[in-house]
Amino acid sequence: MVITHLSQLDPQGIYTYADYLLWQLKERVELLRGRIFSMSPAPSRRHQEVIGDLHWRLVNFFKQCTDKCECRVYLSPFDVRLPQKGKADNQIDTVVQPDLCVICDPSKLDERGAIGAPDLVIEVLSAHNSKRDLKDKYRIYEEAGVPEYWIVYPQEPSISVYVLEQGHYIGLPPVAQGEPIRSVRFPDMNINFEF
Repeated sequence: MVITHLSQLDPQGIYTYADYLLWQLKERVELLRGRIFSMSPAPSRRHQEVIGDLHWRLVNFFKQCTDKCECRVYLSPFDVRLPQKGKADNQIDTVVQPDLCVICDPSKLDERGAIGAPDLVIEVLSAHNSKRDLKDKYRIYEEAGVPEYWIVYPQEPSISVYVLEQGHYIGLPPVAQGEPIRSVRFPDMNINFEF
């Protein structure tokens, strides 16, 4: 049976990336530890403006990178498969679509997206996704070894930066609009936070 609608799947079911590849859904979904989560409908205009601004700034930063930098910036929708330790690749049960991610290891990229932890993940909060980004994905990114995770609060506006240290995220002081964002993973990065 061809799966074309989310309603055809068991909301309590546990799925893998192999299942995900067989679906022909019209809705965008993420797979978090085997559970299906539908992506929100089209993001708000503000959400898109924030992502667009950050994407532009990051792309410009990495274009000017001079020390053999192979980093690439990707916008959602872009599948990032996060394997769990001890599980085979065909048992991957987590596929996320971060708003923005930076991947510096070309071996993690393939035609379907990326496999493995990005170097930087950025999620922009919306009313309907804040719990998932603040709790579920926070833990998933931490366990997957994503070195740096930014959570953007467009209504504040501010950015919280979390850096992985010894397997756990440590929160840095929030960055308010008008202040420069400094990355721990990319120490030369110093972009103005204005949107």
